[in-house]
Amino acid sequence: MVVEEIMSPKPIAVEANQSIREALRRLITDDIRHLPVVDDGVLVGMVSDRDVRGLASDVLSGNELSEQLARSVSEVMSSDVVTVDPETEIGEAIDLMIEHKIGALPVVSDTQLVGILSYVDVLRAARSALEE
Repeated sequence: MVVEEIMSPKPIAVEANQSIREALRRLITDDIRHLPVVDDGVLVGMVSDRDVRGLASDVLSGNELSEQLARSVSEVMSSDVVTVDPETEIGEAIDLMIEHKIGALPVVSDTQLVGILSYVDVLRAARSALEE
């Protein structure tokens, strides 16, 4: 089985120059934990609910929340992103998620973001396999 068979295609993403407020809105509204960050369709980073939660310490230390949320998402994203391509074997993708302690892998084909593989996608596939 390969990633393309179980990934979520056409993932929700934000542009690198968008605000943290917009990223947070997307995370909450779309009930997701991982948000790819793109620049003209090319993956440049990932922002997670954990990254945004990190702003809480800034706010608690006296920084104004509205100032923090107005900053660019590129300031809080992880730019060293582990990716897979659509033809990557699921076992290899799982190994990457475990090794890097991450909950989602962007799926990239020819530098373009084409999907996202989350631990939920993997669990759904495992559940289906168990039912067979």
